[in-house]
Amino acid sequence: MPGTVAPSTSEHTLLADYVVAQLDGIRNAGFGLTPEQLRATPTASTLSVGALMSHAHATALGWLERVEAAPGRFAGDAEYAMGDYGSDFLLADTDTAESWDARLDELGRRVRQVVPTLDLDAVVPVPDDAPWWPQGVDGWSVRWVLLHLVQEVGRHAGHADIIREGLDGATMYQLMGTREGWPASDWFVPWAPAAV
Repeated sequence: MPGTVAPSTSEHTLLADYVVAQLDGIRNAGFGLTPEQLRATPTASTLSVGALMSHAHATALGWLERVEAAPGRFAGDAEYAMGDYGSDFLLADTDTAESWDARLDELGRRVRQVVPTLDLDAVVPVPDDAPWWPQGVDGWSVRWVLLHLVQEVGRHAGHADIIREGLDGATMYQLMGTREGWPASDWFVPWAPAAV
């Protein structure tokens, strides 16, 4: 996907495209990482690119399921416990950059499939089981949720970019262009893994 979302007169298309662009941003941060690099924490942060890929996936999927359930309450909210907080930052031994890339890609396809079917003004009940949820707010619109996803996943994609650059110096445009097959030029040098 290009670095800039294409214009559209459809609000549904724009919202879906912006969510997918952020998911693609975090996918790009993991591009080509070895299992060790996926788990590495080269900055002051305790998080890795893989942890952020996992969390972004869980967050976006949870919100997508909430908007699909609206105006009803998402059943998964009842299953979530504060003791579960942080578990979505953990990676399984079998997780790879490629496996998270595939999950995030599939989620992006689901976003593009689901968002056009949504009533953007439908009310999504606000969970009330964690201190970061606002008090005294019963619900917000599907539109608000999708904009929140752009913000939330974008924040984590930017964090992943910083960690990735600390790993091997690769930058966002370099990774995106390499994934998309941009030709080398005076201003673009495709990424390649460091020689061992």
